[in-house]
Amino acid sequence: MTNRREFLGLLLPAGIAGWRDVTAHGAASDGKKLSTSAIQQVIDACAAAGGGTVYFPPGTYLSGTLVLKSHVHLYLEGGATLLGSPSLSDYPSHVARLRSYTDNYTDKSLLYAEGAENIAISGGGVLDGQGGAFQGPYKVRPYMLRFIECRRVSVADVMFKDSPMWVQHYLGCEGVNIRGVTVRSRINANNDGIDIDACDNVRISDCDVSSGDDAIVLKSTLDRPCRRVAVSNCVLSSHCNALKLGTETNGGFEDIVISNCAIYDTRLSGVALEIVDGGTMDRVAVSNLTMKNVGAPVFIRLGNRARPFVDGGAKPGVGKLRNVTLTNFEVAGGSRVGCAISGIPGHHIENLTLDNIRLGFVGGGTKADAVREVPENEDKYPEHNMFGALPAYGLFLRHVRNARFRGVQTSYQASEERPALAAQDVEGLETEACRFAPPREGPAVRLP
Repeated sequence: MTNRREFLGLLLPAGIAGWRDVTAHGAASDGKKLSTSAIQQVIDACAAAGGGTVYFPPGTYLSGTLVLKSHVHLYLEGGATLLGSPSLSDYPSHVARLRSYTDNYTDKSLLYAEGAENIAISGGGVLDGQGGAFQGPYKVRPYMLRFIECRRVSVADVMFKDSPMWVQHYLGCEGVNIRGVTVRSRINANNDGIDIDACDNVRISDCDVSSGDDAIVLKSTLDRPCRRVAVSNCVLSSHCNALKLGTETNGGFEDIVISNCAIYDTRLSGVALEIVDGGTMDRVAVSNLTMKNVGAPVFIRLGNRARPFVDGGAKPGVGKLRNVTLTNFEVAGGSRVGCAISGIPGHHIENLTLDNIRLGFVGGGTKADAVREVPENEDKYPEHNMFGALPAYGLFLRHVRNARFRGVQTSYQASEERPALAAQDVEGLETEACRFAPPREGPAVRLP
């Protein structure tokens, strides 16, 4: 234990070496006796002492809401499980000072922190939300973790399992480091793996996420941007989208880098970039991804759902989506729908680069698909299949300005009657060294 204490001490303020075993302070490790009060007392004692480590030895600890305080580190030893209570009465309401549209979702969580700094969760243990015990609308299903306006947050090497709602929600936080986290949560609705919401200076790396809803999703439900976020070296699978910016976009997104991720068995989009509630998306770079069996490898949407960031607020105007670069994709098993990159009339997606992108699709498109009129659906919820099967089996561009494709290749399996690339209201499209597999009949590219 000495080496672990020394290691954990590095995460605490200078001079702080507090180390408290929850079982020595009354917490039961049998998974049957509710230990919320005992664990919270240990957290509070660490905070009162200026900081410390709350240690969970191997065992199962049944608990309701725990409030994490500044300079406190929860350490779950391998073999330790923090088990969320199946009773909603064990999750008191926490109404945050910081208002956002997520107030409509839930005010309950297993782990909660607001305005805290230098907080951490780590170890080889498991957090199990017992999400199957909660049925019904948003308000009766707690998050597993909700941190609001916290600074210097570290979550590392633990597993999150079976959340009733979103697995992790970080709102308005600064300096978040999520590393080596595993998520296994397909037990209930809205099982987002990691939600980064209007945060600044975030690193997510080496995570393994299999989730019922979006795996890693950046949101901006405040009037401030989600910015300076780096996601790397993750393995992702989702019943919805693997990597997503949106759907909530009020504050926009700036300086986002995503790299070196493997995506598999994802029903909707591999990468979804969306601006639909106002806000600006600017300077986004996504590179070095592999995908297999995804609904759409890429979906990029500038729309006008125009939902305010708080109830009763003014509707935002149409946002902006610009300066996006996608590089080095290897994709197999894209669905019959194809990839939509679409703004709306009078509002173009600007400055888009696709470089060394190889896209493989299942094919099967018909002549009717190739000539159908695609609805604008300006105010609709954005999803890769919102337009139906597209007029191109590969890439459908509409309301786009300044797009450059270098080394883009497309292919398909079943017979295709649609071109690889179709464009409408596109200004400044350049292609270089691209190889678009043609349909059974007709050209590979159709321009206006």
